[in-house]
Amino acid sequence: MKETEIKLIAELMQNSRRSDRELAKAVGVSQPTVTRMINKLEKEGYIKEYTIIPDFNKLGYGILALIFVKLKKTLSPEELEKARQTTKEGLTRTARGIVMLERGIGLGYDGVVMAYYPDYASYMQQRNLLKEFPFLEPSEADAFLINLNDKIRHRPLTLSQLAKTMPLPKENKSKRATAETFP
Repeated sequence: MKETEIKLIAELMQNSRRSDRELAKAVGVSQPTVTRMINKLEKEGYIKEYTIIPDFNKLGYGILALIFVKLKKTLSPEELEKARQTTKEGLTRTARGIVMLERGIGLGYDGVVMAYYPDYASYMQQRNLLKEFPFLEPSEADAFLINLNDKIRHRPLTLSQLAKTMPLPKENKSKRATAETFP
């Protein structure tokens, strides 16, 4: 990836509402070049979407939950595919507030759910729905709850700070975490 492309992504992370002309000035290239780079980055999947990060508390959410889940056992490829399908179907009924659901490793867990809830009761209601997923160990789920009503906030969710640390360090592809490194 070229340095100008990294700079452009960083600028878009800070404010994606700017015109191509404004972005060109910030990156130090022409407006047509920015337009071409954006199209290329979108096509290649570097830019997945354009969105905003609202004040979730003002929208009626009082809790941000990070829920750590554990599989009952290591799943075979067939079981893993069935679990994916079950999850996809289950989320169509219960995905309210879920902004991320990913597998991973650490702290003895196999995955994490990040979700916003209006209150503790709605969090508990959705957490109880985890019992519907036959491949999860419902007794092996822990959560870290963030009170969005708290007046003391250290660094709420934003991508602007990450953008300030761009460009990304050049990394050795053989050491990069890939899907193959996770169970």
